[in-house]
Amino acid sequence: MVEQYADLARAAIGRSLPIPEAILPCDPIAEETVEKRLRSLEIREPAILNPGAGWGAKQWPAERYGEVAQALAGQGLRPIINFGPREEALAKVAETASAGTAHALSFSVGELIALMRRARLFIGGDTGPMHLAAALRVPIVALFGPTDPARNGPYRTPSVVLRNPASATSLSHRMEPDQGLLAITSEEVVAAATQLLERSRA
Repeated sequence: MVEQYADLARAAIGRSLPIPEAILPCDPIAEETVEKRLRSLEIREPAILNPGAGWGAKQWPAERYGEVAQALAGQGLRPIINFGPREEALAKVAETASAGTAHALSFSVGELIALMRRARLFIGGDTGPMHLAAALRVPIVALFGPTDPARNGPYRTPSVVLRNPASATSLSHRMEPDQGLLAITSEEVVAAATQLLERSRA
């Protein structure tokens, strides 16, 4: 989509321009707030897990995020489960399934930008936080179901996109779980995360 909009701009002005880097605000108060919250939890470079999504068919099961958090904690990462308005129940399920290895935390938009600047890894579906992570060049494991990663996937950042062939692209905002998305296992997500982490260390 970024490239499509860039094509529209080229057509409008009659010449080609490079696609610029995303410029996001830096709110000193948000930066300080996030720094204090992370310091209180003794977290420096979190792995951010985001179980929420715009509608049900885009949501990977919350308890699997907890399973992934356990595996990441075993690799020395400190997982944070990010949640937004009306996502408290999802976050609680994921936190409980993490067996104490992850913290469920909510952030304002400015705080979420500050958090992403400190992140080692992001795991989640086709959501605003995923695109925010991409804009800040955070490595991403993206879990896709009914939306098309060729259109909506992570842009300009190291990423692994997981999508099962059973998922069909649909613009309908269904609440029922997408069967292809459900077919993605916790083990696949952990393997993708490990791959990205190893690549970032190389």
